[in-house]
Amino acid sequence: MIRILLFETTSFAGFFALREDSVSPWWDYPGLELWKFVNLGIFVLALLYFVKRPLSDAFRSRRETIRRELAEAQQERDRALSKLAAVEERLRGLDSEVAALHEQSKLQAEAERERIAQETEREIATVRAQAQREIESAGKLARHELRRFAAQQSVRRAEEIVRREIRLDDDTRLIERNVEQLGRSDL
Repeated sequence: MIRILLFETTSFAGFFALREDSVSPWWDYPGLELWKFVNLGIFVLALLYFVKRPLSDAFRSRRETIRRELAEAQQERDRALSKLAAVEERLRGLDSEVAALHEQSKLQAEAERERIAQETEREIATVRAQAQREIESAGKLARHELRRFAAQQSVRRAEEIVRREIRLDDDTRLIERNVEQLGRSDL
């Protein structure tokens, strides 16, 4: 095919050639012959004809890939910007959240203090009531013990007095009276 092109270009160049005795025309300037440019044009057109479809497909797929990657990058950028906006919003609200937590902790501490004070008062009242009951119980027990002790002492003193003051004849008379009372009670 190259031979055919070369042959045709040389015959084409001969068609435009002037007589031999004249100066060579502009298309046949030595080193820049027109047939070389025509041959190059035909070669480029043939190359474009055979390579056009694969190149256009490759460029199309590359263009689609670039578009898809740009769309993905845009989506990632939008997601990142939304996350950034959320974080910035949260940071702006952070001071108010800290203040709210501080105030809430103060309120909780005050409520806890109040609850502890009330519970302490209830426990104090319970302990006082229990102590009062124990005091009353101890007082009753002490009075009972005192009565028992007083009774024992009275009995002991009475025995001492009786032993000291009773004589033998009083003793016999008391025994006889007791025997008599026992005898009457049997009847």
